[in-house]
Amino acid sequence: MTLGEFFNYLGEHPLAIAGFFLVIPLIALLAGWVGQGEGQHSPWKYLYSLLVYAVCIPGIFSVTLSVYLFLFERGGSIMNTNMLTQVIPVISMVLSLSIIRKNVAFETIPGFGKLSSLMMTIGAVFVLMYLLNRLHLVALVFVPVQYLVLIVIGLLIVFRYGFRQLIA
Repeated sequence: MTLGEFFNYLGEHPLAIAGFFLVIPLIALLAGWVGQGEGQHSPWKYLYSLLVYAVCIPGIFSVTLSVYLFLFERGGSIMNTNMLTQVIPVISMVLSLSIIRKNVAFETIPGFGKLSSLMMTIGAVFVLMYLLNRLHLVALVFVPVQYLVLIVIGLLIVFRYGFRQLIA
């Protein structure tokens, strides 16, 4: 199954995907109401961790797909944006994270640091890909591939270090 076939399948079954992205914020809202003030304790933080991963992985994928389509697929118009696969996951992610943040600090949620590190890495890779795409590096054709990979890894480390210094 290709990615296009998967999106066509989702388009044929919109209720299932829309229901999934509607249920996650509702569960977060219900958990915040029932476990008010206890979000950092053991059973609740694992529920919040499950909710964060369930909504952030599709949301991050959706943002990544949208950025890819708009930056690298030069024919894509914003009017052709698929609401089901590109907008609803992001809205659900933002809504769920804002509801969860009201009851628990993200630092206490298991694995949230890895998820934010994933987002930062994806962002840095996209910036590097966009810069490399725009530079049209023809002069580096004679450089062995190993050196190009090392250059990209080095730039990725510099971006991540700079971003961490910017946040801290």
